[in-house]
Amino acid sequence: MKYKIKNNSESPIGFENEVHSLCGFAQDRLGFKQSPTLVFDGDSKNATKVLAKTGYYDPNTMEIHVYITGRHPKDILRSIAHELVHHNQHENGELSKGNYTGQGYAQKDPLDE
Repeated sequence: MKYKIKNNSESPIGFENEVHSLCGFAQDRLGFKQSPTLVFDGDSKNATKVLAKTGYYDPNTMEIHVYITGRHPKDILRSIAHELVHHNQHENGELSKGNYTGQGYAQKDPLDE
């Protein structure tokens, strides 16, 4: 199965086959029914930070956003794998507890304070 990939970054993507393979493996292993859209975002300021944002899952749009500027493909694949788990949690109703889950969720979640 091919997964929808949007490249919103200035960086070319040369590892689409690996992305599709990882997503297929995760779908087989985790069992999610709907395929998320993968969005590759570019952010050169973010890329200069040691503790930069790596990605997030938006359950409202079922999009996995991953920042790719200045990152190695295997690191990007790790971020995708992490966010695929959140996608699976969303399908299983585990993210519908009323907490914010969009961009910057870890910083905005009052339960983490």
